Amino acid sequence: MRCPFCMNEDTQVKDSRPTEDGSVIRRRRLCNSCDARFTTFERVQLREIIVLKKSGKKFPFDREKLARSVAIALRKREIDQDEIDRFVSKIVRGLESSGESEVETTKIGQMVMEGLRELDDVAFVRYASVYKNFTEARDFEKFLGEMESGKS
Repeated sequence: MRCPFCMNEDTQVKDSRPTEDGSVIRRRRLCNSCDARFTTFERVQLREIIVLKKSGKKFPFDREKLARSVAIALRKREIDQDEIDRFVSKIVRGLESSGESEVETTKIGQMVMEGLRELDDVAFVRYASVYKNFTEARDFEKFLGEMESGKS
């Protein structure tokens, strides 16, 4: 592992421990050149996932992009960062264990919607407004009506 301070490739692991949910290993490292300390995180990846966009273009799945979109939906909500990380990990594990190497964006969006609905109603509506491309206030009204009647 390269030191982020001096770019030396000779670093030493001082401490390793799993995160709370066990999906990530946190490693404290020491650079043998500049004595700087830094932390890295190691995550298991079961398979390479390709995202198939509506336009037909294909892109490698980006966990950080998913985490950012979930974080935006949950901004200023009282949800702990560890819970958000577990939520994102659950979606990624679901995608990896589905057996599919190519996944449509609509499937990922649906998985996020279902999870956010259970996690936080406000975040669910925020995410839905972008995912379903709301263009006016009536879209919110209609969606909230469907949500209350259990259709969405």
